[in-house]
Amino acid sequence: MVVKKVLLIGDSITEWGRHEDPENLGSGYVRLIHDYFVTTYPNQAYQFLNRGVGGDRIIDLAERWQKDAIDLNPDYISISIGINDVWRQLDHADMEQIGTEQFQQLYIDLLTQVREKTNARIILMEPTIIEEDVKAKGNQLLFDYVEIVHKVAKEFHATVVPTHKAFINYLQSGNDYKLTTDGVHMNPAGNMLMASTWIKAVEDQLK
Repeated sequence: MVVKKVLLIGDSITEWGRHEDPENLGSGYVRLIHDYFVTTYPNQAYQFLNRGVGGDRIIDLAERWQKDAIDLNPDYISISIGINDVWRQLDHADMEQIGTEQFQQLYIDLLTQVREKTNARIILMEPTIIEEDVKAKGNQLLFDYVEIVHKVAKEFHATVVPTHKAFINYLQSGNDYKLTTDGVHMNPAGNMLMASTWIKAVEDQLK
């Protein structure tokens, strides 16, 4: 049976407990995606890999890209990055920041490596939210980064997982049930929304 290797890489939202998990998947959206596919398609063989690292911005992803992405030679690579690139502009304004131009160029560099060195199908997740308020400054700043994800996805024929849109739609619904623990990191409901959005966008490719 051919094993489909699926790599999910990103920041703490992806990492979410993987170091405490014997399977190194964590307890967040990656775990939910894994459990869905192995139970829904028991006759398929999947290998899900979590390479989330807390605090990562896209520049940190670039530094570990060879080891944590290219060398693993996945069949599918799902990238979730951008939250910290924006959040650091708000909570650590003294840091050297990653503006939209640099963010886009680094993203293009990473995906160029994937295209040239692997046969992986590319899946790009929109960065989610910063505060559970549509009008929050973080969410306003995120808009341009979300647009960049769509722009580079088009260039590399990648699948987009509309996670930012899913969260904004939820917030606009008026439901006051929380999705995060602190405005950024997911509680179980937030992880479920991320996982279900991912599955809806990607399932047909992985069947």
